[in-house]
Amino acid sequence: MDIAREVKEIARKARSAGLTLSRISTEKKNRALLVMADRLLEERDYLKGENEKDLSTAQRAGLSRAMIDRLTLSDKVIEAMAAGLREVAHLPDPVGKVVAMWRRPNGLLVGRMRIPLGVIGIIYESRPNVTVDAAALCLKSGNAVILRGGSEAIHSNLAIGRLLREVLKEENLPTEAIGLIPFTDREAVKVLLTLEEYIDVIIPRGGEELIRAVVNQSKIPVIKHYKGVCHIFVDAEADFAMAERICFNAKVQRPGVCNAME
Repeated sequence: MDIAREVKEIARKARSAGLTLSRISTEKKNRALLVMADRLLEERDYLKGENEKDLSTAQRAGLSRAMIDRLTLSDKVIEAMAAGLREVAHLPDPVGKVVAMWRRPNGLLVGRMRIPLGVIGIIYESRPNVTVDAAALCLKSGNAVILRGGSEAIHSNLAIGRLLREVLKEENLPTEAIGLIPFTDREAVKVLLTLEEYIDVIIPRGGEELIRAVVNQSKIPVIKHYKGVCHIFVDAEADFAMAERICFNAKVQRPGVCNAME
């Protein structure tokens, strides 16, 4: 299989789909998001079955409990993904909103309007729910997205992507607006990061090592951060016994999640 050719074709189709998606009405986007939420709940057994393949591989590979926790699609996680889709559906549509307007000395009116970026490539680790979060936000903002999750979640991510794309097709929206890289080989990422003619921006989500690797290899602009930002500030007049319990809980309750204290 020619990975480079396949990845380039996914990106080419995403570019075409993005042009169509940028003109889709708010009502159609919101309806698709709500149907996606229902579909995840209807297909929870299918999702958990595909997720079990990833969990079995992770356990054989000796991944940590925290990593396996991040990887698991429980009923609670699936319900949270569906709730997230509904929340995005109820957010204001940013597309076409004029956020500033001023008149130049010569009388010319100059404004700033929010428009879609085009095609966003998102590279992330472990957590399959990111597939839903990223797809939902990009759809609502009129952007096509190409998703490349971690190899440890390949079955889960592809299953989620298949359901989301099914809904796009049923709702007469461009299916390729949500593209998934079906390869675990790192060559796919290297190719993706060179496709500046199709992809407008790359967003890496994960640890510092991943983010630096993406920045170093990408020919495409990257929206990035290197360090975590989950901190607790304790006021001098705080109840220190309570503060100690809060800090301990914030760090050790679920160290695998993104909002665990640094």
